[in-house]
Amino acid sequence: MALIGAHVRDDDPVAAAGEVEAEAVQFFLANPQGWKKPVPRDDAEALTGSDLRLYAHAPYLVNVASTNNKIRIPSRKMIADHAAAASVLGVSGLIVHGGHVADGDDIAVGVDNWRKTFERATFPVPVLVENTAGGENACARTLDRLAMLWDAIGEYEVGFCLDTCHAWAAGEDLETVVERVLAITGRIDLVHANSSRDPAGSSRDRHANFATGTIPPELIAHVVREAGCDAVVETPAERQAEDIAFLRAALAG
Repeated sequence: MALIGAHVRDDDPVAAAGEVEAEAVQFFLANPQGWKKPVPRDDAEALTGSDLRLYAHAPYLVNVASTNNKIRIPSRKMIADHAAAASVLGVSGLIVHGGHVADGDDIAVGVDNWRKTFERATFPVPVLVENTAGGENACARTLDRLAMLWDAIGEYEVGFCLDTCHAWAAGEDLETVVERVLAITGRIDLVHANSSRDPAGSSRDRHANFATGTIPPELIAHVVREAGCDAVVETPAERQAEDIAFLRAALAG
């Protein structure tokens, strides 16, 4: 059964889930802006003993597409480290942004770097590649680029996370995006159900609550409904519970 969850603070995901009535939680296992390896969690037993479905998000610095060895190689290690820590908690997926190459680099090299990541290592939890909002050099911004990427990595049973704010920022039509993504990947494992502070096609990744964002809330619900998988709300905390309640009601209707 598809569950509605939330991205929550890292210090106490179980309590945070209760505050917003989330059925699943997504959280970071280490500083999202750092390279440090995750450490064992004091609340591991509480997490594994809860009824929550768990998802982990890799740090934002991860970029296995990079042509820079000083970024790409640590990024591969970070995915391995976070996947290992996530497996201890029994998470359903580790979300990793699609990454990018530098100006002037061939995007095909970045795509091949993704292929090498899965060719050279297996991971104890599903790795879910997430579409991104902006950048002409991004590997998973547009569906054309996603098709290139999936041609290279699809055989490795990698999963996909569809972010509504990112797709909106990339100028994708949310009415049809699920159908078009499934035609490429054959799967959507998780939806990041977010509105946007900016208009469609802005290339800006700024999440907003449903009531204040530029994406019609029912359009977000439509994407979740069509995808038929768990959804995690990554909207600002002050109205996150309201967003979850809206989504749950819309899907039940």
